[in-house]
Amino acid sequence: MSRFAPRPALLVAGILAVGLFVLQMRALSADGALAAGSPAAPRAITAPSTTGAVSERGAEVARVAAERVSAEGRLTTYPGAEVLVGSEVAGTIVDLPVNEKQHVRKGQLIALLRADDLRAQLAEAQARVVECDAEIRLAEAERDRAESLYVQKVDTASRRDKAVRDLEVANARRSTAAAVADRLEAEIAKRRIVAPIDGVVVVRHVDAGDALDARAGIVTIADLSRVRIEAEVDEFDAGKLVVGSAVAIAAEGYGGLRWRGAVEEIPDSVQGRRLKPQDPGKPADTRVLLVKIRLDEPTPLKLGQRVEVEIGG
Repeated sequence: MSRFAPRPALLVAGILAVGLFVLQMRALSADGALAAGSPAAPRAITAPSTTGAVSERGAEVARVAAERVSAEGRLTTYPGAEVLVGSEVAGTIVDLPVNEKQHVRKGQLIALLRADDLRAQLAEAQARVVECDAEIRLAEAERDRAESLYVQKVDTASRRDKAVRDLEVANARRSTAAAVADRLEAEIAKRRIVAPIDGVVVVRHVDAGDALDARAGIVTIADLSRVRIEAEVDEFDAGKLVVGSAVAIAAEGYGGLRWRGAVEEIPDSVQGRRLKPQDPGKPADTRVLLVKIRLDEPTPLKLGQRVEVEIGG
């Protein structure tokens, strides 16, 4: 055997080494392709968190509610709780049985105007109604008699027709007299003025014996259990107002006492200032929101009294 001929053991070892090398190279190529060309593993998609936004809005509301707003206002009644009671007609007051600070009930007599001439006319009209009733009874009898005679061919149709017409005229006269009586009763009723609501007489504008013009005021009645504050808040503070915000109320002459309330209503429009500012540094021609404030406890304040309020804080 030639000395250059390969030995069988060495040949097998070489073939195994080459095969192993090829397998390693293929494995490296596969790893590279996967790393370079395969799509990346999907990542979990999460919704954006709203916790931060909600927290920010809550903080903003809290910040607005915490800002204090100072304003001036007056004690007023709720709508319909204060009424100026007057008369539809002119006349002289003959009775005024109520005084200031007196409690009255709905329907209670407030004032009487003189109506003597109207009562006399009413009595006359009522007497005329009674007279017409008698005329109607007589006309009915005449009609019945004429109808009977006509049927018996004793009297003519014209006499029967006249009896029927006389009855119709009597009924018409009775209706006219009754309408006059009704009108006079209504006129007399207008001279009896009664309370339209339960409440307290806060102002008496006239006295017994005074001559009263039509629609002139007699008394002012208010339900003092239904009162609130109307505060004139500067329009530039509108963004600081929140319904339900706590309110501190004070007024001069009460030794620094303060009463609790809450914002009840914020209007949708501004208006001109009604109250002249007590602070000379504040302009008097600014636009304001007439904010309604509920009272959460009894107060000694009087209707129309000027107050100072602090909203929020």
